[in-house]
Amino acid sequence: MKRIDPRINLCLAAVLSAAGCAQPEPPAAAGTGTYEDLVRLFAEWREFEAPDYVSGAPDYSRGAMATKHAELPAWRARLEALDPTDWSVSRQIDWHLVRAEMNGFDFDHRIRRPWARDPAFYANVHAAQSDVPAHEGPTIHGWIDLWTYDYPLSPEDAEELASRIGAIPELLARARDNLDGDAYDLWVAGLRSFRAQAAVLEDFAGQVEGTSAALDAAISGARIATDEFHDWVEGLALSRTAPSGIGRDNYTWYMHNVHLVPYSWEEQVTLMRRELARAHASLRLEEHRNRNLPELERIQTAAEYDRRLNEAVSEYMRFLEEDEIQSVRPYMDPALRAKNGAFTPAGPGEIRNFFSEVNYRDPVVMRTHLHHWIELATMVEAPHPSTVRSEPLLYNIWDARSEGLATGMEEMMMHAGLFDESPRSRELVWIMLAQRAARALSGLYLHGNVFDMEEAVAHATTWTPRGWLPDADLVRNEQHLYLRQPGYGTSYLTGKIQIEELMGEWALQQGPGFFVSRFFDGFFAAGVIPVVLTRWEMTGNMDELLVNP
Repeated sequence: MKRIDPRINLCLAAVLSAAGCAQPEPPAAAGTGTYEDLVRLFAEWREFEAPDYVSGAPDYSRGAMATKHAELPAWRARLEALDPTDWSVSRQIDWHLVRAEMNGFDFDHRIRRPWARDPAFYANVHAAQSDVPAHEGPTIHGWIDLWTYDYPLSPEDAEELASRIGAIPELLARARDNLDGDAYDLWVAGLRSFRAQAAVLEDFAGQVEGTSAALDAAISGARIATDEFHDWVEGLALSRTAPSGIGRDNYTWYMHNVHLVPYSWEEQVTLMRRELARAHASLRLEEHRNRNLPELERIQTAAEYDRRLNEAVSEYMRFLEEDEIQSVRPYMDPALRAKNGAFTPAGPGEIRNFFSEVNYRDPVVMRTHLHHWIELATMVEAPHPSTVRSEPLLYNIWDARSEGLATGMEEMMMHAGLFDESPRSRELVWIMLAQRAARALSGLYLHGNVFDMEEAVAHATTWTPRGWLPDADLVRNEQHLYLRQPGYGTSYLTGKIQIEELMGEWALQQGPGFFVSRFFDGFFAAGVIPVVLTRWEMTGNMDELLVNP
């Protein structure tokens, strides 16, 4: 059986039957709400948040979106009427998560409007799983995750996919009416998304050919529609002339009220500049310290790759357990090992991909960041007991928590001693930090309308050490995501910084009782939620932005 993304579960019936989602109920009387009322409201909210479906495709027309947005005040009134003041901290946190989602819905309708400004929004076929709780960036409802199906396809799954893929021509026909935005960089970058979708559909056609005549026809029709939509976007690209960034004030509002990140646009610029300088200076000092040691050699063969990647997983998992970093569960090792990938040949001077340059020198370094897969396995094997926290939060609200943890583990595990026997591996940690800070600044400057896309690409490339980021297409893909999803580019470091602050604060509270494994076990127990909310749960201290959003 296939595994369906939780967001699809809530409205899959609407996809297949073209039925609409729930409508808001009248506000409850003030002060009468219970936590159980919040759980019910959350389920109803998730159904409402999705658009109605027409002919199997979501309806993002101007009228439909205006009607949806007009109903938001009633949902907010229902939430406010619950009044969680006397609830436990854990339950108050769930209330704030629902409020953040409603703020995200509001922001999408007022400012971001991906269905009108972002052609890539309509690319809805995905071949591989993301390493975070949901898809990165704005994702259209009814997206198709091919990786969630078992192969060869059952007749039932083939029929379902034929129906869902078969709706793509209708979806893209309507997209031409919906897309009235003038954002040049978003418009042009969307071309890559549809070239990528065309390639995915072509590969999938070969994979399932002959399974079902209806599925073969649906894939062929979707491929033709994808190519035609790409050409339509390309033909109008030069007529789009406006900047794509949302602006500094909007960026700050979004951080504070949706992602619950306590830093403004200006503060994030300062933080990213500081991290970039710290990473470059630390790298130079580490290189000086290691100047008499041999450089790390890249993995050269497929056999060496398989051996070293498996050894890296074993070493990292052993370190987490024996050095008492966190509690280790049986499902964690296979979850991480399954993401080792395969060897890719390269010439002596050829640079593969930025992260491959790290991975092929010391795969243990990348295992720290791929803590992502341990966390995703935990969400399946040991989900949070709260209904609100057991599903991925909408609007990428989880980004600073998820990406911040993965990035934070790189440097934190280095300081904890993981690379004591491999000094030159510490250089890789600083190189990755510099790259994250450089691309984060580029993304900030895009949203602040200081840079255009090409200036953002040039900045990230220039400030990545050792010339390991020469692939402008890779940089453009990253900057495209950050432009589509405000805050994502900085989330790797804003989340890391918040986690470090929380560790320091919690350690002061614990005094002699502080222990690293107790910190991380408590941190993970809160779920994949904004760090300010984890801080509230662990320390009892609430960030002021929750009081004065």
